[in-house]
Amino acid sequence: MYQTVTDDIDERIWKVFLCFAGETFKTTKGLPFTYHPKISRNGEASGEIVIDRRGKTITRSTVLLAYHNALDIMEKEGCVSGPKKLGVFGASYIYPVFLEIGICRKDKTNSLVMEEY
Repeated sequence: MYQTVTDDIDERIWKVFLCFAGETFKTTKGLPFTYHPKISRNGEASGEIVIDRRGKTITRSTVLLAYHNALDIMEKEGCVSGPKKLGVFGASYIYPVFLEIGICRKDKTNSLVMEEY
């Protein structure tokens, strides 16, 4: 089976998402959180992340669906105004990460300004 360009991009997005594990982010309501990859029995990262604030998991497929939704919204509207626009479970945790890594921005006029940690 041949790997498509989309599969390659999805793999890269997931790897970038995992690179930010352990960093502190804030939800749109200002609540701090971190996340880390869930580790499988063989000691490797599984296809899930665990949100440390709630102990809930978000799957790789959910993150990638949010990514593709964000791309569509950015193309149509020029911005992703909030996490609910992503239309996926855990969007309140995915959205701040997407803002940080530049997948989307909050509004049309201002580009993303990275905060110092």
